[in-house]
Amino acid sequence: MTTNQEHAHEHTPRMQLAKLAPEVYKAVLALEIASRKGLDPTLVELVKIRASQLNHCAFCLDMHTKDALAAGESVERIVLLGTWEESRHFYTEKELAAIELTEAVTVLTDGFVPDEVYEKAAKHFEEKELAQLISVIATINVWNRFGVTTRMVPGHYTPGMYKTS
Repeated sequence: MTTNQEHAHEHTPRMQLAKLAPEVYKAVLALEIASRKGLDPTLVELVKIRASQLNHCAFCLDMHTKDALAAGESVERIVLLGTWEESRHFYTEKELAAIELTEAVTVLTDGFVPDEVYEKAAKHFEEKELAQLISVIATINVWNRFGVTTRMVPGHYTPGMYKTS
């Protein structure tokens, strides 16, 4: 059944951080580019989607789900990412270790990143690759905080809109 109900009004952003603090934006963009080096682009998008879900960043969710789809990721794996613990069989052990590490680093209100979570990731990623993964997780958390705080508006992003490589 289709209805012609009108959608809620789109909110307006609080500010354009990139224009008001361009040096900060450029520095985080440089961190973004450096953090991805040597990592599987699909894994990077899964990590960014999961952190963005946890941080409630609609703009980043819009961006990274579209980027993941454009890179060939399945809708099913993206949709189930929020319930990865119940749908583990859709992900590799390496992806699960990255997702679990993403949660631990993103939700530091628990006090720390548990040794078992870190050790699991260390089993699946070479040390340099693990350093890159931690950098990707830290960087998406910076972007999420910018996006949520400034109320960036989701829905207008198209893949490749912001070149980051």
